[in-house]
Order: sequence, then structure tokens, then C-alpha cells
Amino acid sequence: MSDKTARGTKELRLPGSVAEVMASPPGPRVGAFFDVDGTLVAGFTGVILTRERFRNGDMGVGELIGMVAAGLNHQFGRMEFEGLINKATEVLRGRPLSDLQQIGERLFVEKIEKRIYPEMRDLVHAHMERGHTVVLSSSALTIQVEPVARYLGIPNVLTNRFDVDDDGVLTGDVVTPILWGPGKANAVQQFAADHDIDLKASYFYADGDEDLALMHLVGNPRPTNPGDKMAEVAGKRGWPILRFSSRGRGGLLGQVRTLLGVGSIVPAAYGAVGWGLLTRSRRRGVNFFTSAFPQMLLGINGVRLNILGEDNLTKKRPAVFIFNHRNNFDPVVVGSMVKDNWTGVGKKELQNDPVVGTIGKLVDTVFIDRDDPKKAVESLHQAEELTRKGLSVVIAPEGTRMDTRSVGQFKKGPFRLAMAAGVPIVPIVIRNAEVLSARDSSTLHPGTVDIVVYPPLSLRDWTLDNLNDKIAEVRQLYVDTLADWPVDEVPKAGIYARRVRAPRKPGTATGKARSARPAAKAVKGAAPAKKAASKKAAAKTSAPTKTVAKKTAAKKTAAKKTAAKKTAAKKTAARKTVAKKTAARKAVAKKTVADSTATRKAPRGRR
Repeated sequence: MSDKTARGTKELRLPGSVAEVMASPPGPRVGAFFDVDGTLVAGFTGVILTRERFRNGDMGVGELIGMVAAGLNHQFGRMEFEGLINKATEVLRGRPLSDLQQIGERLFVEKIEKRIYPEMRDLVHAHMERGHTVVLSSSALTIQVEPVARYLGIPNVLTNRFDVDDDGVLTGDVVTPILWGPGKANAVQQFAADHDIDLKASYFYADGDEDLALMHLVGNPRPTNPGDKMAEVAGKRGWPILRFSSRGRGGLLGQVRTLLGVGSIVPAAYGAVGWGLLTRSRRRGVNFFTSAFPQMLLGINGVRLNILGEDNLTKKRPAVFIFNHRNNFDPVVVGSMVKDNWTGVGKKELQNDPVVGTIGKLVDTVFIDRDDPKKAVESLHQAEELTRKGLSVVIAPEGTRMDTRSVGQFKKGPFRLAMAAGVPIVPIVIRNAEVLSARDSSTLHPGTVDIVVYPPLSLRDWTLDNLNDKIAEVRQLYVDTLADWPVDEVPKAGIYARRVRAPRKPGTATGKARSARPAAKAVKGAAPAKKAASKKAAAKTSAPTKTVAKKTAAKKTAAKKTAAKKTAAKKTAARKTVAKKTAARKAVAKKTVADSTATRKAPRGRR
């Protein structure tokens, strides 16, 4: 696309386009038509299908050469699309349709699912939430399109279909009319008429120049990753353009960027060793690595983090940091936030990975054998000991990567670890990590990830009896946050409300001690409680009552003063009497002592 076109075209980005859809008129009369290749999926499913068939020995060299030649002829305008698709189906004559459907399903799971743009998936679901009629309209064949439709939950499909006989075997032809260019536009018009869809209120997302005719039919044309001709028309007509780069290999620049990011492990490791030797502390060296490498990897690949509640990361350490898991780079994202004095928990299979396993051993990662419950518990005890030594733990309670808009079930391990170690959990909610990478992909793409870090959550009132309910509350926090994403500040969640301390089991020393404390406090606090009650009662009385109360109080005060004077007088008289008696006793004592002394000094004769 030329610079002039770029300047004259309004670039439509997420979440703006989703917000636009959510503000559009609701109901099934609004249609949302999506192309597949280059629009929903990065690349072309036909090329993927051909390549994989050849790799698996399902296609000979001669057939491959013929398909490549036909593709080039179509690309250079020497063959119409009808000729290309017929060439592809002729070589499949005699094959059961069920066999090809199985191939299509397998290729979708292995190759195509990871190529679906997460931004486009969000748009599809936004249209569904508005009750729009969502349709996949593609010139590809059913084995390429239908798995995508099932994955996205799209019930309506307009696509080219194999012609089969009564036994479900391919005849080598394609059902006519073939959907391409004007033929595809006609099919969409017919579908709209049959389903009472208002095309002037509808949307169409596509990338190919052949879809320009359909772009003119709808009221909301949305060129997506368009070619040169469509981009030029979009610029002239002011159609907003969507461009995504979150899937595919990202071209040469993307591959170089990924290699540089992974390669940053070398300087990070050297720096860690040097700092560790200089400070004579292995932990300081590890902290250098855990702080430097994640940030270098994300920075080189153009990843930005939009964090709400960043100060909650350091409020309480050590802690168990939990996060919802989407792809291979989630732990890197969380590690770049936690920075130092942390370790991770991962599945045992990663221990043998040359990169992840090596890094894991350096940072004391605990690897869990999920197939052996006994060993898994022992591994959690190991993590508990590290926590007692002051290390925080980063762990995903879902246990495995979830390529879904929802939240998987939380396992008990992270929470029991926090309870045993006596540390809080810190919930970290990640909204759109799939923008950076697909679930099983090792390619990292540029993008901005939205993250909410909730305050540390104390587990003091958690017990084995209420553990399941408490975990469900934490999981619901993730569900609610993802459903209604905060903008300016961390929401005040109900699970942080003040909780009553759980009762201890009777018979234990701790239980007796905790039970005795409230009882002692209750006895000591009885009198203040009565005074407080008197104050509240006095506050509720009327004005006349207050006046009477004041007079009564005055009388009582005067009476108290009189009584006090009499008491003081009595005490004074008593003190004088005691003093006189004491003086008399002392005088008698002195006289006795004097007589005794005189007797000792007198001559014997006089005694």
C-alpha cells in the first residue's frame, strides 16, 4: 500500500472495531460476512492442504508440479479461478469424501487453528453477541472452511462443494455455480434475501481484490489485510481498513526478531554469571537473569504490557502469583513483571526441553509429573520449601494452555501450596495474550497485552472444608474481570472483603489458645459494652428527657460530693485516732526500753 493510500485511509484497530460492533443495531437482520483465507486465517488454507498432502505421501510429484503450475497460471492471470479449482478436484476423483473430511479436520488442528487471527475471532464473537447473522463466505472448499466454522461457532457457511455420487465418492467436479468474485456476491445476495438480511446495515470482511463487488453491496465494508487494489479503492472511498500481524511467521523481519529475542538468553546468562561471581551470591545472579531475559525477549519482539495494579506485585513477598494460561509466552510475561526472587512450576515434559528445561534448572523451577499424583504432591512440597526460604512462585492454576475466551477449571495445587507456606496469592488476569502467539506456537508477535494485578489475597480463613468454594470465588474473579475489563483502576472485588476467622478444631493447643483469647476479651470488654449501650440509649431520647437526665445527673453529682466530704471527714478522724494510738504505743515502748536499760546499769546491791 502506498504512503498516499495509507494517509488517506482510516486504520481501524481493536478494540475500536469491536466497540463499533457492540454499538451497532442488534438483531438477525444485520449480517456479518467473513472471508476465510487472508481474513480470518493468516495465509491460504489451500496451500497448506497441498503441502501437507505431499509431505504425508498423499500426493505424487507429478500432481504437485501440476498444482504449482496451475497456481502460478492463476496468479499471473492466465487461468481463471474456475479452472484452478477444477484442476484441484480432478486429481481427487474416486476418493471418498469422508477421507478428505478427516484430512481437513486433522490439518485444521495441526496447522490452521493456530493461524486464526485472535482479533478477528473477537470480531466474530462481538457480532454473535449482538445477535447478528454471522456467515462464512469463502471460495475455498468445504474441507478447508467447515472446520474453521465449527471452531468459531459459525452456523452459516457459503463455500464451494465437491460433487459426489450416491456413495459419497468424488466425481472430480465442483458443484456449480462456483463461488468466486461476482458468483460469490450473488450467493451472498441470495442468502440475504432468504434470511431477511438488510445488506445496507451489514458488514463484510475480506482481503481479496475479487471481493470488491461484495464490498459495494454492504453498508459496512471492512477490508481486512487487503491487497493493493482493494486498499486503493478503500482509500478513495474512505472504507476503514483492518490490518493484523499476530499470526503467521511475520515475514523475514518477524523471523529475525524472534531469533534475536531468543538469542538474548546468551548475554542475559553471561551477565547473571558475572554478577553472581562479583557479589558471591548465586541468588543475585539468578535474579539478574530472571529480571533481564524476559524483558529483553519481549522488548526485542515489540511486546508492550498495559498493567493495572502494578504496585500490587511488590506489596507482599513471598507470594504465589497465579495467572490464566493462553500460550507459551505467558510465563515470560508474568516473569518480566515479578522480576526477582521467584521460581516457577511447570509440567515434567518441559524438563527435557533444551531451552526451557535448562532455564528452569537455573532458576530452580519445580517440574511436576501430572500423571503421578504422589510425585506431584512431593514436587509441591519442594515448591513449599522454596517459598519458606523467601522465593515467590509463579504458576498457572488451569494447569495447561487454554485457547478459549473463557477460563478453565482451577486446580487445587497452587492454593494448597500457598496455604501450607502461609503466603498470600496474587491473582494476575491476562486479557489478550493470544495476540502475541497462538497456543502451541513458538513465534512471538508484536502487540500490547492488557493485564490486571489484584492485591495479595490472604488465605488465613481457608480450610480443607471450604477450599473448593474459595477456589471457585477466585476463578469467578477472572471470569468477571474478562467479561467487564477495567479501564482506569483495579476493581474492588468481593473476595477481599473482611472475613471472619475460621474456627479451629477443638482439642488442639492452637485451637484452645485462639478460643481463650476471645473469651478473655469478652470479659474485659463487658463494662465498656454497657457504657456504649448507655450512650446509644441516651442519644435516642428526646430533648425533655435529656433535660431531666441532666437535672438527675446534677442531683446525683451533688449527693456524691456530699457523701465524699463525709467519707473524707470520717477517714481523717480515723487517721487521727490511729495516729494517737500509735503515738501511745511508741511512748509505752520507749518507757519499757528505758526502764530495762536503767535496770542493767544499776549496782547489784541495789537490784
